[in-house]
Amino acid sequence: MKWLGAAKIVPVIATVAAVTGSSLSLAAEDDPWEGFNRAIFRFNDTLDTYALKPIAEGYQKIAPDIVEKGVTNAFKNIGDVGNLANDLFQGKVEHAGVDTSRVLFNTTFGVLGFVDVATSMGLQRNNEDFGQTLGAWGVDSGPYVVLPFFGASSVRDGIGLVPDAFTKPYPYMNNMGARNIMYGVNVIDTRANLLSAEKLITGDKYTFIRNAYLQNREYLVKDGKVVDDF
Repeated sequence: MKWLGAAKIVPVIATVAAVTGSSLSLAAEDDPWEGFNRAIFRFNDTLDTYALKPIAEGYQKIAPDIVEKGVTNAFKNIGDVGNLANDLFQGKVEHAGVDTSRVLFNTTFGVLGFVDVATSMGLQRNNEDFGQTLGAWGVDSGPYVVLPFFGASSVRDGIGLVPDAFTKPYPYMNNMGARNIMYGVNVIDTRANLLSAEKLITGDKYTFIRNAYLQNREYLVKDGKVVDDF
């Protein structure tokens, strides 16, 4: 899954880890396009099984732990820019201050983010995106949808991918080769980080990921203030 769109298969699998052990029963109306979604899911899963996953496994085997951790930290540092922007869109001034400090400290003292000095200073990373911002503004999630390459999403979260793309460096990189290499490394690194989470999937893979994704998104949009939290 997620060969060209590295930003969505990984959160989907991460979601599985977050909700294991919780109730995974959702009403059918959450997924009115299930037939279409399952077809796209099979397409994504095939690409992941025969292309992305083997590469990620190879990367994890040959890359020293310190290198793998540093690469992960660097891309998280880039992601903090998007967190900061969405903090501001949602009026979370305190969170915006934390994420601003994280970017500044990790980019400078953390050598372009390869070392996460901010967390050790007590500056915990926030997790925000434009899909959550739209939810905070009162926009309904709409039906569940599986996007080609990007994986589990909803109509609202799919729309949110567009503005989120402009908080990342790729649209501003003129060197296509460097941009593709950077993007590819991001895909491989994030996929490698989720290899162990796959063991948590039980039963029908499509249903498990769908329900986990929708529950986790509700949890994030409502900042944890849900009746059946985790």
